[in-house]
Amino acid sequence: MLSEIRDALLAMQDRDRSVSAQLAADGTLFGGYAPRMEAVHRENATALRRLIELYGWPHEGLVGKDGAEAAWLVAQHAIGEPAFMRRCRDLLAQEAVADRIPQWQHAYLDDRIRVFEGKSQRFGTQFELTPQGAVLCVTEAPESLDERRKQIGLGPVSDRLRALAHEPRPSEQEYASRKAAEAAWRVSVGWTDGGAA
Repeated sequence: MLSEIRDALLAMQDRDRSVSAQLAADGTLFGGYAPRMEAVHRENATALRRLIELYGWPHEGLVGKDGAEAAWLVAQHAIGEPAFMRRCRDLLAQEAVADRIPQWQHAYLDDRIRVFEGKSQRFGTQFELTPQGAVLCVTEAPESLDERRKQIGLGPVSDRLRALAHEPRPSEQEYASRKAAEAAWRVSVGWTDGGAA
């Protein structure tokens, strides 16, 4: 195991979580993509990109379970860099097939990318908070969703919805404003051309 790489990945994860917690505490995390959070995500993505160029994907055999999960988190949060996230998804797919990472890591990243692209997700990992509460983003073949989730080590989607039931709900106005800002952001960074957002 390459402990220096693992330590670097864990430090990226810690910084991400620390800044996220600070922004959540002062309320700015939920008012759009906070510039401070975006800066952390971009800096982490740059560092992960360099590691990939040198060593390939940081899988569990290379950086341990926690290091590999930290690499996944950095990729999951590189939302301002569509091309890089798609590259990470391809690498995670290969690692999952080779059994060097858990399959759920690829599933989460694939679902997140699909939702940003305005497409249906496959594994039901992406939700949004609406004025009516948490809802599952549009999902392919919902009748077999829990079976697909089970195959990659995830529990029923109803469990996740229950866990989100007490999250604060936005007002209708806040939700509409958030959705409009999100649609514009998706176009600005290249997730969509505006037609599918």
